[in-house]
Amino acid sequence: MTQGFQTIPKSSRPRERLLTYGAESLSDQELLAILLRTGTPQLNVMELAAQVLSEFPSLFDLKLASLAELQRINGVGQVKALELLAMIELGGRIQKALQPKLGQVRTSMDLAFTLMEDMKDYQQEHLLCLYLNTKNEIIKKETLFIGSLNQSVAHPREIFRGAVRVSAAHLIAVHNHPSGNPAPSENDLQFTRRLKACGEMMGIELLDHLIIGHDSYVSLREEGLWEK
Repeated sequence: MTQGFQTIPKSSRPRERLLTYGAESLSDQELLAILLRTGTPQLNVMELAAQVLSEFPSLFDLKLASLAELQRINGVGQVKALELLAMIELGGRIQKALQPKLGQVRTSMDLAFTLMEDMKDYQQEHLLCLYLNTKNEIIKKETLFIGSLNQSVAHPREIFRGAVRVSAAHLIAVHNHPSGNPAPSENDLQFTRRLKACGEMMGIELLDHLIIGHDSYVSLREEGLWEK
């Protein structure tokens, strides 16, 4: 059974190649070997992966494999067969998964009053970022900072890292004033202008920066304050 297989050089071990080159550079055999984790006394893990693929000539065939069919392969017991079935099912679910939508932003006022219910009683400043797609649907809401909002803490780098991760087209920054007065401070204005400039450079538009008070809000876009 082992004839025709060559010893796998240390430099081409699949986990090392994954770390060095990324998952997309690995072959089907290497990816499968990582999932199998170990071989048998007769076959190393790469040889075992090759044997599985020889029983199922295409990934489509492997997708349709049953528990019994997998267990018939020498070296694949019940545990490995169950793990492979779980991997196949999870891969299928990931393929079908859609990016979650958390509602659509229509106006700054609607959004502000929705968030006010959650944020008006915060005892510290919280900076939220809402990441939106091209239809202004919220694809992620994330609390990035808790504490005084200043440029040394609330850096645009962290905000746009999240935007790039979810392929956002737009973003809205939101933070609260625990005092209840939503009037923007000079730090708020400087932070907003910096964020807006970064967005223009990156092609990810800052739609607004909302400041939430106890029962009122300020939209820096509506007020035109980020242009001054």
